[in-house]
Amino acid sequence: MDSYGSHCTKPTDRSGRFRKPQTKFLTTLFATILVMCGKVNFTNLSRYSNLSERTYRRQYQQDFEFAALNQALVGQVSQTGGAKLAVMDCSFICKSGKATFGLDRFWNGCASRAETGLEVSVVGVVDVETEQGYALSAEQTYAQSSVPEFSRMDQYLYHLDHVRPYLPPEVEYLAVDGYYAKAHFVAGAVGLRLHVISKLRCDANLQFLYTGVQKRRGRPRKYAGKVDLNDLSRFTFVETVQPDVELYTAIVWHVSLKRAVRVAYLVDRRQATRVRTCLLFSTDVEQDPMQIYHYYKLRFQIEFIFRDAKQFTGLEDCQARDAQKLAFHFNASLTALNLAKLDALQQHSGQAPFVFSMASVKRRRLNQHLLERFICNLDLDPSQIKSHPNYSSLCNYGIIAA
Repeated sequence: MDSYGSHCTKPTDRSGRFRKPQTKFLTTLFATILVMCGKVNFTNLSRYSNLSERTYRRQYQQDFEFAALNQALVGQVSQTGGAKLAVMDCSFICKSGKATFGLDRFWNGCASRAETGLEVSVVGVVDVETEQGYALSAEQTYAQSSVPEFSRMDQYLYHLDHVRPYLPPEVEYLAVDGYYAKAHFVAGAVGLRLHVISKLRCDANLQFLYTGVQKRRGRPRKYAGKVDLNDLSRFTFVETVQPDVELYTAIVWHVSLKRAVRVAYLVDRRQATRVRTCLLFSTDVEQDPMQIYHYYKLRFQIEFIFRDAKQFTGLEDCQARDAQKLAFHFNASLTALNLAKLDALQQHSGQAPFVFSMASVKRRRLNQHLLERFICNLDLDPSQIKSHPNYSSLCNYGIIAA
């Protein structure tokens, strides 16, 4: 795996400390991303800051361990000892150019087909209590032709192995979508001390485990028949999670995964003409099925991370083509989103539940930036203006609710 890991980000120096010039640049970069309008590329970044386009290009070539920075941010926004969930998923990045690193055909969920572009794999953490997700690390998926000896599932496992030391110690479960429900990935994640929660196909090959009395001679009986999802008599009813949505569970043997799993089977009867089902599983057979259901719902927080990063922090806007600059840009975009959530959480007060809107954060930051520019360029008294009762209303002009 050395050839695959050669482009991974490395610590800023051998002592693990952040270099002062790079720290100064990153402070400017994150502040600029949160106030600028339009695409987050080198040209536009230079328009909203005092740094030149050349400076941004040069700084993007530097190594930086974003996972360590995001680990510190997650430690600030989440309560110590609270339940946390690891999440992982990939996102398609629109990109063209024959010289672009990693260009290949990847699955584009928005178009429901494979298209030519880039793919970025992201590992994040979800705070179970606040139900907010934070990205830890982003790693670009290599084109299959450049590393034919490694499958894409090998690359995802390598990324998870790289990020595992940065996950909070209380993380025990990894929630992923059904694409990752493969024997190779599940075995690798369990080997990293992470129980996998995912989704199975409705035609998954499952066997009930035999729990009766064994014969004295011969091979012990292991299975008690194939699982038929249309027959719920051998499942245990848990509870009604929503009106006309029932949850059933059982411990079964998954033939492809070659392990016993706890399944959580949802039956949706809200439409009289059609019954919908969803089959979830966890490699932890002792896990509460309601927790499996809740944790898999929290997996969708990583989809919100992709949405906000693409719409507001420029995940798809990088002008560069080489591996180092692309990796820096992807991680900087996600870290800027984490900083915005941290700022919003620190400003939140009262008993109302915390609601995050990236659109409101960027609008508020832009209003503050413009007011600062007016004060500076017009030689106004900042203390008099900021103490005015209408200053806060001007900062919040145009913000929306999530």
